[in-house]
Amino acid sequence: MLRTSHRGEPGAPSAADGSLPISPVITLAGVSKRFQNTVALHNVSATILPGQFVAIIGRSGAGKTTLLHCLSRTLTATAGSVRFGMCDLASLQGETLRQHRARVGMIYQQFNLVKRLCVCDNVLIGRLPHLRGVASWLALGRYFPAVQRDIALRCLEHVGLLKRAWQRTDTLSGGEQQRVAIAKVLAQQPQVILADEPVASLDLMNGMLVLETLRRVASEAGLTVIATLHHVEYARRYADRVLGLRSGELVFDVLPAALTDATLQSLFGDVPIPSEPPTPTATSEIAWVASS
Repeated sequence: MLRTSHRGEPGAPSAADGSLPISPVITLAGVSKRFQNTVALHNVSATILPGQFVAIIGRSGAGKTTLLHCLSRTLTATAGSVRFGMCDLASLQGETLRQHRARVGMIYQQFNLVKRLCVCDNVLIGRLPHLRGVASWLALGRYFPAVQRDIALRCLEHVGLLKRAWQRTDTLSGGEQQRVAIAKVLAQQPQVILADEPVASLDLMNGMLVLETLRRVASEAGLTVIATLHHVEYARRYADRVLGLRSGELVFDVLPAALTDATLQSLFGDVPIPSEPPTPTATSEIAWVASS
C-alpha cells in the first residue's frame, strides 16, 4: 500500500519512493469565470479539507468542468481567488505553474491510455514529470529504472490490478482501464485528484468499482479527490460532501445525507433527477477491491 507523506504545500518535494504528499487545504473565495458574454461561474466559495471526497453535481452547463479547470489552473478565474494552502493560483506562471499542474492528477471520462502498451508502461507515464536528464530520454524508449517500475507496481497494487501489470491495456474492461488511469495518476504523486465524469462511460458495477477505488484513495492516503458526477446516487454513496452548481452558482454545500428531494429540486428544477438503479446484490467484487 502507498505510504502517506505529510507535505502538502505547493513547492514541497514529493517523496522518491512513491509516497503521496498529503493534500493542502483548498480555498475558493468568490470565484467567478466569464467567457466573453457567458458567465460560467459566479461567486463560488468553499473550503475543502485534505482527504475529502467531494462530489460536484448539477445539470449540463452548470459550470462543473469549468470549476475543475480553475483548480488545475488550465483556466484562470476572472474574479475571486483559488488557493492551495497559502498559494494563490493566480500568481503562478512559468515553472511554478508547470509544477502546480504536475501536482494535480486529472482523470477523465475517456481513459487517456496508450492501448497498445502494457498496463505497467501506461502507469509509468505518470512518472515522467519526476524524471530528469538521461532518465527522461531513456523513458522515451520505454526504459525505466527498477525503482520507477517498483513505484508503478505499488500503484497498481493499490487499485487491485497488480496481476494485470504485463497485460496489454486494450484487453482490459472499461472499468479496469479507468482503474489503470487512477494508478497512473497515483504514480504522478499528485497533491489533489480531479476527476471529470470518471464513470460516465461505465456500467453500474464498473462505475461503483472505480468510485470505491477513488474513495479509498481519499480516506487512506489523505489525498483530496474532487469529482464531477452525473448520477446523484453515486454522490450519495461515495462522497464526503456534495457541492451543487446551477448556472454557475453554488446552490448548496452539504453532506450526502442532506440530498433530499427538496434540495435536489433547487438544483435540477423540474427536469428528471439523474440517478442510478439500486445497488446490485453481488457486491463481493467491490469488497475485494476495497480490501486489496
